[in-house]
Amino acid sequence: MFNKPALVLFIFFLTAASGFSQKTTVTSAGPNIIFILADDLGYGELGIYGQDKIETPNLDALAKNGLLFTQFYSGAPVCAPARNIFLTGKHAGHAEIRGNHEWSERGDVWNYKKAVFDPNLEGQYPMADTMTIGKMLQNAGYKTALVGKWGLGGPLSDGIPTKRGFDFFYGYNCQRQAHQLYPKHLWKNEEKVWLDNALIPPGTPLDKNADPYDLKSYQKYQQKQYAPELMQKEVIKFIEENKGRPFFMYYATPLPHLPLQVPQKYVDKYVKKFGDEKPYTGKAYFPNRYPHAAYAAMISYLDMQVGEIVAKLKELGIYENTLIIFTSDNGPTYTGGVDAEFFNSAGPFKDTYGYTKGFTYEGGIRVPMIASWSGVIKPGTQTDHLGVLYDLMATFAELERLKVPENTDGISLLPVFRGEKNVAEHDYLY
Repeated sequence: MFNKPALVLFIFFLTAASGFSQKTTVTSAGPNIIFILADDLGYGELGIYGQDKIETPNLDALAKNGLLFTQFYSGAPVCAPARNIFLTGKHAGHAEIRGNHEWSERGDVWNYKKAVFDPNLEGQYPMADTMTIGKMLQNAGYKTALVGKWGLGGPLSDGIPTKRGFDFFYGYNCQRQAHQLYPKHLWKNEEKVWLDNALIPPGTPLDKNADPYDLKSYQKYQQKQYAPELMQKEVIKFIEENKGRPFFMYYATPLPHLPLQVPQKYVDKYVKKFGDEKPYTGKAYFPNRYPHAAYAAMISYLDMQVGEIVAKLKELGIYENTLIIFTSDNGPTYTGGVDAEFFNSAGPFKDTYGYTKGFTYEGGIRVPMIASWSGVIKPGTQTDHLGVLYDLMATFAELERLKVPENTDGISLLPVFRGEKNVAEHDYLY
């Protein structure tokens, strides 16, 4: 079912990008939009893409009710630039954020404990004040929200979601803080929300003399409030509150990015399926008793959440008027207990270090992509159209009959969604 890999050249130049401001007319002619961006999910980690160990029935159903892309690309092989590219519609040579810029000029930003209590140390280098998908859709009459992980401007900077096109924000401002899925705090708009979790810095090892084969040795890594669960509640609440008006939900879930953390009952299912395994006790992220089972459980947990969203849309009677897009920011990782080779996470491409996340080979930049829109996208269809994250700004502009913002690089995918022939294509992605 896989098509011949497209030859894509990504070269990152340190050229300056210029920001601009643009106003659009309030029209709200298009559907609701839910854009779900998985974090480090590989091209081969969904059943519909050939995965045979991890169960993803809801995402498989989403694809069977919509359109499956087999040649869709991130804009970069790591988090921050990929997200900036999506939001601005610019490829990596024009977008300002070219890497995970940790903005270390501010001080000891990698000290997790210090950053929890000092917002000046939290967050990444801020994106420019430029047109974003959020601003464009706000101007078109949409209520906009970002739930999940931001990574494009620290809490005390101008590069926060509520100043870059989002009416509502809930989640992690900082990628480093997202290295704990039971965090001490999250952000709601511009307010720090303290959680009932202990402060356990990423990389905290097992207690001295702890038995790595005893599940009880890992109890401190399971706290009370699980960030993905809290985020899902905010997503559902936003959908319910805005069911009577056009809305855009950018759901930047932290799953299945490390650390290996998910409520144990979801892990137990895969322990029964995979059997016993060697614990992960390395220094990167957190140790885990059942690393294969935990990683599979994190993806299945995300799949369950997608199913809940679809069910809520149907319950509210707005499913037919909602475009749902699911993709990933880059390929699978290679550290912290993740075993891409075991799961064949990159599908037909190489799964080993040097070919996945962080690298511009197919395994690092080709990502799953599903689009579902009842009555518009023909169910059970598949395309080898060459698409990329920066195409989505042009796509959403065409949905709203808006002029595509200037100085962007995307080509609308709407004709592909509609199954049209002879659609415009990229001569190159970069």
